Amino acid sequence: MTRRLALAALLPAAMAIVAAAGNWLATVSPQAGGHTIGNPAAPVTLTEYVSYTCPHCAAFTRAAETPLAAGYVTPGRLKVEVRHLLRDPVDLAVALLVNCGPAAKYPQNHAAFMLAQPQWLPRATAASAAQRARWTSGDNGARRRAIAGDVGLYTIAERRGYSRVAADRCLADEAVATRLAAQSEAGWKVPGVTGTPAFALNGTVLAGTHDWALLEPQLRARYRAN
Repeated sequence: MTRRLALAALLPAAMAIVAAAGNWLATVSPQAGGHTIGNPAAPVTLTEYVSYTCPHCAAFTRAAETPLAAGYVTPGRLKVEVRHLLRDPVDLAVALLVNCGPAAKYPQNHAAFMLAQPQWLPRATAASAAQRARWTSGDNGARRRAIAGDVGLYTIAERRGYSRVAADRCLADEAVATRLAAQSEAGWKVPGVTGTPAFALNGTVLAGTHDWALLEPQLRARYRAN
């Protein structure tokens, strides 16, 4: 299927086109099901269900980040809600690092890990049996630290300003891990959500829509109708 979008709303490139009327790209609201980026009062809500180990989600980010931010989020009439659908332990480790720190850091954390996916995902796919054994032994924090080290997640976290100690603290945060797991379980139960990425407009899942080329016409139509 396809990929992700909330991070698209706040990538470094997108940050350069903040509207003078309001910095909606930097307006981040934590929600029970994830994070919302944009004007909280926007009449249109785009919900994105994403997985960090989904190549289509990363491809969506590359295609959608600038047009989504410039044409939809910046004017303040659309907000993006990102919800995590976890597929595997690597996905959870990345999600914990993306959610590390204050909510204001979330959008660019999300973008950083999605855009770097071509570097770290092949390392996860090619992991040795010994590495995978470390990912399934010891306490949860130790397992996630092993994943972060083997796959190269620490390097990305460091570029985002996180020390190794701070990253490890987030990887061991069971409260956040439990919340992410609950979000994922709820997301997979949403009628019409069968894979990642999946999208909904004002709560209605867009059947058969998994990339920017298919999403954008529907987004434009709904946006203009509001």
